[in-house]
Amino acid sequence: MGKGRIEAFSDGVIAIIITIMVLELEVPHSVDIHALLPLLPVFLSYVLSFVMIGIYWNNHHHMFHAVHHVRGGVLWANLHLLFWMSLTPFTTAWMGENHIESVPVALYGFVLMMSGIAYYILARALIALEGRDSPLAIAFGHDRKGRISVVIYAAAIGLAFVSPWIAIACYVAVALIWLVPDKRVERVLLSAHAQGDTAGPHGPSG
Repeated sequence: MGKGRIEAFSDGVIAIIITIMVLELEVPHSVDIHALLPLLPVFLSYVLSFVMIGIYWNNHHHMFHAVHHVRGGVLWANLHLLFWMSLTPFTTAWMGENHIESVPVALYGFVLMMSGIAYYILARALIALEGRDSPLAIAFGHDRKGRISVVIYAAAIGLAFVSPWIAIACYVAVALIWLVPDKRVERVLLSAHAQGDTAGPHGPSG
């Protein structure tokens, strides 16, 4: 199956997720600047979640750029990722409305962790389809950054009951790790393209 439909569907779901999150930002009834202060936890939660969703969108785009086709298992793996991502608006709103309390922060971290695991599963499904010698497999390797992120999320869930702000700091740390779009796939594809150009239609030049 072609990959165009899965990319379009994923883009649409991610756009809806962001739209739902921004709708949780209630407009204050007062024109006083101090009326914005109670909304600060909600706004900070929104910013963090927006960055997280943006990171997934960027890396999802890079990953599927290296894919030529998909099959049923990949479709379900992608839906699995979108399921956990679709819970982000709920956990974001609950965390913000309750001013960064332990249980909402822990649940927020659980959704982030499951999204990370789902992304890893999707990557492995694509690698299994494309082959172990494919540019995607070479680019991802053992995906240490992804595994480390899941470990940090798991630790942050427990730390949320010690100090919610320490857990938030862990979530921010993971966001900083991934803030720059993953260049591994891009580098491998550029290298493969360059080698193809060098080889030309009649084999390697020189």
